[in-house]
Amino acid sequence: MILRWAWDWWLVLLIVLPLLALCAHGLWRSRKSSDNTEWDWVRRALMVLCLATVMVAPALPAAETEVGTNADVFFVVDRTGSMAAEDYDGEDPRLAGVRADMAEIVEDMPGARFSIIAFDSQATSELPLTSDGRAVRSWVDTLRQEVTYYSGGSSIDRPRQALAEALARAQEANPGNVRLVFMFSDGENTSGDTTGQEAPGAWTDSAGLVDAGAVLGYGTSEGGTMRSYDGTDRTGPGTTSPLIMDDSTGEPAVSRYDEANLLGVADQLGVPFEHRVEPGGLEELVGSIDIEEIAREDGRQRVDVYRDAWWPAMYVLAALMAWEAFAIATRVRATMTTGRQDRGTSTGEDAGPRTPAGIGGQSAGGTR
Repeated sequence: MILRWAWDWWLVLLIVLPLLALCAHGLWRSRKSSDNTEWDWVRRALMVLCLATVMVAPALPAAETEVGTNADVFFVVDRTGSMAAEDYDGEDPRLAGVRADMAEIVEDMPGARFSIIAFDSQATSELPLTSDGRAVRSWVDTLRQEVTYYSGGSSIDRPRQALAEALARAQEANPGNVRLVFMFSDGENTSGDTTGQEAPGAWTDSAGLVDAGAVLGYGTSEGGTMRSYDGTDRTGPGTTSPLIMDDSTGEPAVSRYDEANLLGVADQLGVPFEHRVEPGGLEELVGSIDIEEIAREDGRQRVDVYRDAWWPAMYVLAALMAWEAFAIATRVRATMTTGRQDRGTSTGEDAGPRTPAGIGGQSAGGTR
């Protein structure tokens, strides 16, 4: 049996406990005064208990049924300055590959719900779970690196907590759905924790909530330079804006793809890793994810169906209320009858016996 709580639990207690206390007090006073109202208070206590049953709304399992399963897809996108390094598919920025791959996954998974968590100097939820593919594509089309002035360095661990919280919320809201995580990053760590062999448990908080997905890596071991970006189209990759400099050497900074960190994340999440060097070719990866099979394996497609068990309390409550109304009506009639009798007796006593005029007496004029 489960309780569906038609009302909030605290509101149920706020209403029921004082009413029960009132009934208990009335029963105690009735027994002390012997006014024969014990059953009235017992009846009222039963009415309160029936009302409480309706408010907590108990339900009993009736059957088990199989339901359809949806996919909740989480994109974790690295948009730190290093993702502007121009070493993807020749001399394109790494974010160009991210945009192409995100668009391809959205195209290959119609009907799924998508959420985007982006990280640069901090991790933020850019898009809550939505089935609106156009909203996802609009975000992808405008994806750019972080503004260079505000850069806090690269840390692949930065979105860890945000992802774990988002997965937990999705699991609580729709436990029957399959949750997929796709991470897009170059694996570079210039700030914060490391993820590879030095921090083997960094992503395990999310692992139990991830059913499938992939970690996709971008860049080369030789690395690439990056253009500074101020938030306008006149700066960033493909422009003549100044290169981002390495303060320690005074030379243009070079970002190098770190496969070890990406493999560490993939291993901890329990998903495959793929190094991306050009657009396209994700059909096999996405096609290998069988949503229905994943749900069938752990039984999440089968859910219990419950039937309401509070309705008998409604019938009992109605009968008790009818009894209460009858008792009140009987008491009112008895009170009214007693009142009329008392008024009749009082009127007779006030009037007293009267002697007719001219009988037993003489006139004012005296005796003739």
